[in-house]
Amino acid sequence: MTQHAPMALAAALFDALREASLDPPGVSRASYGAGERAAHAIIRNAAEAMGLECRVDPVGTLLMTWPGADRSLPPVMTGSHLDAVSHGGNFDGAAGVVMGLALVARLQAEGRRLPRDLTILGIRAEEMCWFPVNYIGSRAAFGLLPPHVPDTARRSDSGKTLAEHMAEEGFDPQFVRDGRASLDPARIHAFIEPHIEQGPVLVGADLPCAIVTGIRGILRHPICHATGAWNHAGAVPRGFRQDAVLAVTELATRLESLWDRVERESQDLVLTIGEFWTPAEMHAPTKVPGAVRFSLDIRSEQDSVLDAVEALMRDVAAGAKARRGVTLDYGEGMRADPALMDPRLRAALRASAAAAGIPVMEMTSGAGHDCASFVLKGVPSAMLFIRNQNGSHNPHEAMELDDFAAALSVLAGAIEAIAA
Repeated sequence: MTQHAPMALAAALFDALREASLDPPGVSRASYGAGERAAHAIIRNAAEAMGLECRVDPVGTLLMTWPGADRSLPPVMTGSHLDAVSHGGNFDGAAGVVMGLALVARLQAEGRRLPRDLTILGIRAEEMCWFPVNYIGSRAAFGLLPPHVPDTARRSDSGKTLAEHMAEEGFDPQFVRDGRASLDPARIHAFIEPHIEQGPVLVGADLPCAIVTGIRGILRHPICHATGAWNHAGAVPRGFRQDAVLAVTELATRLESLWDRVERESQDLVLTIGEFWTPAEMHAPTKVPGAVRFSLDIRSEQDSVLDAVEALMRDVAAGAKARRGVTLDYGEGMRADPALMDPRLRAALRASAAAAGIPVMEMTSGAGHDCASFVLKGVPSAMLFIRNQNGSHNPHEAMELDDFAAALSVLAGAIEAIAA
């Protein structure tokens, strides 16, 4: 077993991951593809060199365990995913896995073991850009992935099914079809996922890391239609118009008013109309618009807020039909529940930060993470964000190693307290 300085190990691993998956101007690590495979190999080789026990489950989850004093106890787990978006940054997901190994290196350098096992996870297929299904790897490990997904979900670049890509990588899609699980919630003491922040909050606050309060639930309608009637812009009076743009504009205005009220009440909400367009083959400056295609993405830590948004959408649709003669069809939607972090783990992270003299804040995660799968299965879970310049899902991610080191100190103190 080779001793490693934690930060030297982290820097070397980040360099190796970048080199192995370089796809200018960033990196690409496709889910169940070559880049992800290379990343898993790099991480496993490092873990084995450090003396960790390594195994891979039937869906490709890499489990790396540093034995504790009492091996009969459920382990504490940490880690994240190792896939990355096309031409993305090097730290999204990978920072959480590397931090787990850096934590073991720190314990080894101090000649200490925890009271129980510490298991670091390298999770597969978290990024939805490759397959249109969220949290594939963690949900598959818990037996949560619907059995049809291996044969219906196709990867965006290849067109092949998840089952085909899993088989190519040496894993077992039948494990998912059968609804089997490799992770038992009863055998996990706690899970903490370190991850770069994917927005500007920590940069704006000038803080190295943050404790996550929860992962926002999502209400998403990707294909919405407003259908009215095309007509002449000059010849048709207001009372005779069925203006699809005005109907969707009213929806947007009502949603923003709700957003204002929610924020005044110190509740959580973000909403996005990411697409809003009239069909190019029909629209013209002299036409009353008869059709609009749009999308809705609404997120909140509170189920009650998502309920309020759904009620507003129904009310606006009824009003648009009655007053404007416009039909609002929100299409097929998806709703994911919020995942709230465990209060005791959050307290352990706060106490660790205070003891280390590291300033932190608490914040909501607007993006989804594998940690949500652990929460769904009842595992006490928490997340630790690391400051990251320039956002995420782009080649300009710029996490500083000093911030990584600060977050590592916070994680280390919390893990030791939790393990005890």
